[in-house]
Amino acid sequence: MAILVVGSVAFDSIETPHGKVDHCLGGAATHFALAASYFTPVRVIAVVGKDFTAEHEAVFTKRGIDTRGLERADGLSFHWKGSYAGSMDSAKTLGTDLNVFEKFEPKIPNEYKDSEYLFLANIDPVLQARVRSEMPNVRRVCGDTMNYWISDHAENLAKVLRELDVLLINDGEARMLTGEHNLVLAAKKVQAMGPKTLVIKHGEYGATAFFGGGSFDNGVKALHPFRAPALPLAEVVDPTGAGDSFAGGFYGYLASQPKLTPEVFRRAMFYGGVMGSFTVERFGTERLQSVTREEIEERFKLFMEISHLDYAGA
Repeated sequence: MAILVVGSVAFDSIETPHGKVDHCLGGAATHFALAASYFTPVRVIAVVGKDFTAEHEAVFTKRGIDTRGLERADGLSFHWKGSYAGSMDSAKTLGTDLNVFEKFEPKIPNEYKDSEYLFLANIDPVLQARVRSEMPNVRRVCGDTMNYWISDHAENLAKVLRELDVLLINDGEARMLTGEHNLVLAAKKVQAMGPKTLVIKHGEYGATAFFGGGSFDNGVKALHPFRAPALPLAEVVDPTGAGDSFAGGFYGYLASQPKLTPEVFRRAMFYGGVMGSFTVERFGTERLQSVTREEIEERFKLFMEISHLDYAGA
């Protein structure tokens, strides 16, 4: 089933203890689309500038990603510059040039109107709400946001939350959104705002899913929270885009399955972790471009092994 993702396609300049790169391909929609493309067809809506070349577009098309929704505007593409140090839990932003992204107005091609899954990546909630209203027949809607929209655009964000089936945010954003330090209490408040399911990402410590009524297709009522691990890695080269890659693996796997059951949801959490773990091994999207489905399945088995008491390698 096809996923339509709306978000940023950008260039990143990144420095970490392992080196630095200048203007590598990045952006939330880019990481999401590449990760999801290993599981299901993906269509992308974003805006790029004159610096986005045929070579950059080939990164998408080689993975079978539909780029008819890429708008080309007069100017430069969105550019973010940041650095990581120490534990690399978060980046220090050194510069943000919105460029053509500043006036981004998503336009949905007619060929995309039959998309069954919609992912609203981290953009202005006004734009998220507009896209959602223009896609009333999608089977499921998942969204992301960040601290800026939570703190300065709460009213508009609240309208988006009411329309989501699944919300993916990190633990800091969950606390900011609700004012609750305890994540169990925070999850209850977030779900009361609209999302049936909440996935809270914990960076290098995995992610936790909180389920409510309507989370599944088979009538199963709300379950206890489910925690998926992250893979302990000896070396993290670049964490940029790991959360978006998690979202792509997670949502891509969901869209690949005929029904959303508790078992499918748990496996999707693992696949999200798998794709995030590949992303951090190289700068930008380099690893996502070269990974194979066989490598993905091997790492999925590794996730099973480190998290299941009775795992027998089957």
